[in-house]
Amino acid sequence: MSGLSFSPDAIKALAEILRQTDLTEIELVEKDSRIRVAREVTVAAPVVTQMAAPAMQAVPAPVSAPPPAAAEAPLSHANAVTSPMVGVAYLSPEPGAAPFITQGQHVSAGQTLLLIEAMKTFNQIKATKSGTVTRILIENGTPVEFGEPLMVIE
Repeated sequence: MSGLSFSPDAIKALAEILRQTDLTEIELVEKDSRIRVAREVTVAAPVVTQMAAPAMQAVPAPVSAPPPAAAEAPLSHANAVTSPMVGVAYLSPEPGAAPFITQGQHVSAGQTLLLIEAMKTFNQIKATKSGTVTRILIENGTPVEFGEPLMVIE
């Protein structure tokens, strides 16, 4: 063994290098001699603490509140333009620009009504029929769901 020294001091020195450098193993090879020093690294699992949910108190529902009929009407309105996808609705082509349409405006079939951004793509939502925009049910930059009414054209 003319190559590497296998003395305990040499192995301790290699182990110290592992510790100082955060390496997991060192291997030295010289001709027919070989020294490999490795250490097992244990990674502590992150501690997840779970707090108990605060006790919920029952709040009595208001008795005299009538159901909002005006807000529910467009949901089942036959002339509502609904969202064909989940995304963010924009009423104008770019920030600061005039909106595509306004309430009370007459629109033609195929006219762009708004944009819905989905997966970084802006999709034009066009009128399926001609008529007058009687209600715009969303605001600019509003997240919308599939099937959600956006506006009413009569």
